[in-house]
Amino acid sequence: MSEHYVIIALVLVIVLGVGAQWLAWRVHMPSILALLLTGFVAGPITGYLRPDALLDELLFPIVSIAVAIILFEGGLSLQFKEIRKVGSVVRNLLSIGVLITWVASTALAVYIFNMNIGVAILLGAILTVTGPTVIGPLLRHIRPTGRATPILKWEGIIVDPIGAVLAVLVFEVIVVSPAAGGDLSQIIIHALWIITRTILVGGGAGVIGALFIILVFRRDWVPDFLHNPVTLMILLGVYLVSELAQKEAGLLATTVMGMALANQKRVDVRHIIEFKENLRTLLISSLFILLAARVDLEVLMNIDLRALLFLLGLLFLVRPLAVFFSTIGSELTARQKIFLAWMAPRGIVAAAVASIFGLRLAEDASADLLVSIVFTVIVGTIAVYGLTAGWLARLLGLAGSNPQGLLIVGAHYWSRLLARLLMEKGIRLTLVDTNIYNLSVASSMGLNVREGNILDEYVVDRLELEGIGRLLALTPNDEVNALAALRFSNIFGRKNVFQISPFRDDSGQAVEVVSRELRGRCLFTRQMTFNRMNRAFRDGNALIAYEITRELNFDAIKKRHANYHVEPLFQISQEGRLNIFTAFERPEIRNGHTLIILLMPLEPGSENSQSRTDD
Repeated sequence: MSEHYVIIALVLVIVLGVGAQWLAWRVHMPSILALLLTGFVAGPITGYLRPDALLDELLFPIVSIAVAIILFEGGLSLQFKEIRKVGSVVRNLLSIGVLITWVASTALAVYIFNMNIGVAILLGAILTVTGPTVIGPLLRHIRPTGRATPILKWEGIIVDPIGAVLAVLVFEVIVVSPAAGGDLSQIIIHALWIITRTILVGGGAGVIGALFIILVFRRDWVPDFLHNPVTLMILLGVYLVSELAQKEAGLLATTVMGMALANQKRVDVRHIIEFKENLRTLLISSLFILLAARVDLEVLMNIDLRALLFLLGLLFLVRPLAVFFSTIGSELTARQKIFLAWMAPRGIVAAAVASIFGLRLAEDASADLLVSIVFTVIVGTIAVYGLTAGWLARLLGLAGSNPQGLLIVGAHYWSRLLARLLMEKGIRLTLVDTNIYNLSVASSMGLNVREGNILDEYVVDRLELEGIGRLLALTPNDEVNALAALRFSNIFGRKNVFQISPFRDDSGQAVEVVSRELRGRCLFTRQMTFNRMNRAFRDGNALIAYEITRELNFDAIKKRHANYHVEPLFQISQEGRLNIFTAFERPEIRNGHTLIILLMPLEPGSENSQSRTDD
């Protein structure tokens, strides 16, 4: 293989991976589905990208290390205080649900494909894992209400290392079973020994690695600019030691290490979490391209009606059974159970583990079949759930097609007053701020609050966005408001992110501080900057809600407050639909709707009119 081809192929993996992610974002499709399709085109269909020839013996170690880093990222997302809220159902899904999924998937594989029982058991173990890298974006897009969101989030993250270890256990038993002469007692003893060693080695190494990072950071033995590289170095060292002591214990070790770091209070690891987000995106992009590209075209062509039947069995039989038995005696409603039963997409860990064991089972006739089935399940579940889960959530009343709730950035004085009035009118909302005093006052007013920097990925991952579909950025910093709007435009859509006016009028003419393409939509009017809003709230009675009638219309309201400039801010319909007034869009004020206005003292030379500009 020429050096020229190696360079082109390596660059192509990154370009195709990142490009597929970007394309998926542009067309609003699951990113992993785009990655898989791109990998199939680059590999088996065109035949240009050949991962086995490109990386040879390095392919298996690269896949293993990448999965370990991804699981570390998953561990960093786990907070014990959150799991306690939905602990019983999650616990059942991780025990009863995993067992049912394992057994039922194995039975389906044997019945439909007439597969070797050992490989079928291994396939069932691999399919117990779901896909947090798929579930997370889906939940952000759907934003279902109730307990379904935390349950699916925690199940998706925690089940990955469980399924990976289970697959390792099954593989070892398949290998050792013939050597043990089929002696059941020897097989059981060997299996228990593997489980014990994996837990002790993986759990112990993960905790030690986390403690070492805490010690190094607390004593400032490492400069700030090396925190991320050193963390990655220690992570890989922990993975290596665990793997040398017990095969695949490294996956458990990296997950435990992430969990330990996420739940300790001694050092700040938010910058590590931000770093792993970027690394995870690159790894997932490249890994899926490589794994999809190495699937043989003949294997893809052999996918037939049996594979479709197997997929349908997982969708309509296996997952519903697992959820049904895992939620017996819980407080979940029937609608929530149905939604849980329709959300189990497989993702990166299933693909990686299947490829790893496909390489190890290369001499087995069922190895190619195992890999092709797993990739069929991944593509099928992502496509089906991605296209139908949102529709089902709306049908069940667990999500609205247009959520009316607000995520408000900034919990200062007038933001709290505005939020309280909106909450009293039935609007769901959450306030985010870094100021503890502001949050404490807001919480005492009965408002839902979240501490943290809205630009911090660690905070964004933990926001509960059920029923929330819009962002109001109300901080005094126009740049922070603009960055928040840009970030949440990917979640809510550009038309649903707003910020307080970024215009300044110091010279007599409005000056745009942040350009239009880099900010959210301008709230209210361009003259209503943060400072002017502050001045309007000095009297404490500037915010009023009126129910519009034929007699009490907007003109009558302006006459009632003739000494003030009356600025409409929000209008709420009788059905609870929230309309927001912007510098460009002025909703028609209708009878029966609730109009929230702001009374602004008339300044010298000002007129009681509403300035408008394109937002």
